Amino acid sequence: MTQYQPIHRPTPTDDKAPTPPPRLALYMPATPPLGLIYALELWWWRYRRRRQFRQRFLPLLAHDDHILEDMGHQRDDIQWASRLPLKEDAHKALTERRARHKR
Repeated sequence: MTQYQPIHRPTPTDDKAPTPPPRLALYMPATPPLGLIYALELWWWRYRRRRQFRQRFLPLLAHDDHILEDMGHQRDDIQWASRLPLKEDAHKALTERRARHKR
């Protein structure tokens, strides 16, 4: 890589919530507990999404309101989303709230 090539950061393209496990017609004794695996995957996904929100949006609060408006955000919305419970996806709630403001 040369200095003239842009630095590419990996962006998550498949950042969707995990799907529930399928119902098995035949349950074998060696089958792992699918409900437990799903619960752990869901917990890990929620933790990652909350961490990504904190890394991406909370540093924006250091800027003034005019710069935030230029970026399409509002300080109150970011602070509101940061206080949401952990079970709610703050990034998704923020984009929905921003879409309501644009109407």
